[in-house]
Amino acid sequence: MFSSEEHQVEKSKKRTPQKKETREAVIKRMLSSADIKEDDIERLGHGEWFDSILELLLRDQTRGQRVVPIHELDGNTYTLKHFRHYYHILWATDDYRKRGEGYYPTDEIHPRSITRKNSRVVRPRAVKSKEEQLRRIKQKAEVFTPSWICNAQNNLVDEAWFGRKNVFNKENKDHTWTTNPKPIRFSKTKGRTWLDYVTERRLELCCGEGPYIVSRYDTTTGELIPLQDRIGLLDRKLRVVGENAQDLEHWREYAYKAIRSIYGFEWQGDNLLLARENILVSFMEYYYDYCAKKGIESELSTLSLAHVAYIISWNIWQMDGIRYIIPYTDQEVFVDAPKLAFEEEHENSMPKNKPKGIYAKIAQWTGDGRQKYLRPFEFRNLVKTK
Repeated sequence: MFSSEEHQVEKSKKRTPQKKETREAVIKRMLSSADIKEDDIERLGHGEWFDSILELLLRDQTRGQRVVPIHELDGNTYTLKHFRHYYHILWATDDYRKRGEGYYPTDEIHPRSITRKNSRVVRPRAVKSKEEQLRRIKQKAEVFTPSWICNAQNNLVDEAWFGRKNVFNKENKDHTWTTNPKPIRFSKTKGRTWLDYVTERRLELCCGEGPYIVSRYDTTTGELIPLQDRIGLLDRKLRVVGENAQDLEHWREYAYKAIRSIYGFEWQGDNLLLARENILVSFMEYYYDYCAKKGIESELSTLSLAHVAYIISWNIWQMDGIRYIIPYTDQEVFVDAPKLAFEEEHENSMPKNKPKGIYAKIAQWTGDGRQKYLRPFEFRNLVKTK
């Protein structure tokens, strides 16, 4: 039992407000962990044209916006107002069903579902229990590729593009690799420049947490990989940008173009979110690395991060890879979903026997990548049929 004086001291401790964490401290924590906290992403900031960075990473750009009618009290009367809200990606997995309403496979992932009291709900596969990993293997055949295999396959892609081996690293017999410390050399005779490499389009099928795109950590062990030794498709592009950019503004311009050139799709919403987060944080890491090497003191703006998150929300998307539709949208609950403006324009060109469901759309980026230079189109139109 406390004495009266001790009780007052204990109460004063409880009432003492906690010191607000700085943005720099939040970013430092994000860059040093494989398990990125959604609370930290939300703390990165808000802007005039978006709710938060996290909300951008949760957007389903295919279904776009919906209009929600709300009655607001205006004096003594209620006035009907309409607000536009973006659709979010779906959970598309049974793993969270036990948490109840809002966590079923056909439910959308909202910021409130994964932050504050619900933080740590979405976590990388490597930090999940063995029981969870085995269940997902049985249910979804979810087996993530070790980084050394990702490296070997990405090396084959680059060997074909450059016409020579061991461009970025040399593979060792013990499943490690030795990074090439010299700047990447581009052949003038073949007419392929570093700009061509950075803007060359790449696609990862069933991307999971995105280990082929960015290799922040080994998805099988959870161990962080040093920035200079990373082997993802985007990692290689951002390394080339860092070696060739004239200044920070030049670096930022081509880093955006590198991200716009990388595509990937995934069925399960939690994996999709993790892939999007890993790409965003990788961009942050390469930004600060470039600044450190050039002796530049510059903080990443919220607007810059929002622009990257917006690109990611289009390029890393949710899709049934067999039928090219948003998961579950062929079910009754989704059949009568409102059409988007650009869906109605092409409705007459659709085959009459098309299955029910909303076909996934991706972006074709032109110009400087702003929204007015974005042309959405259905991914299925890229697939050649006999």
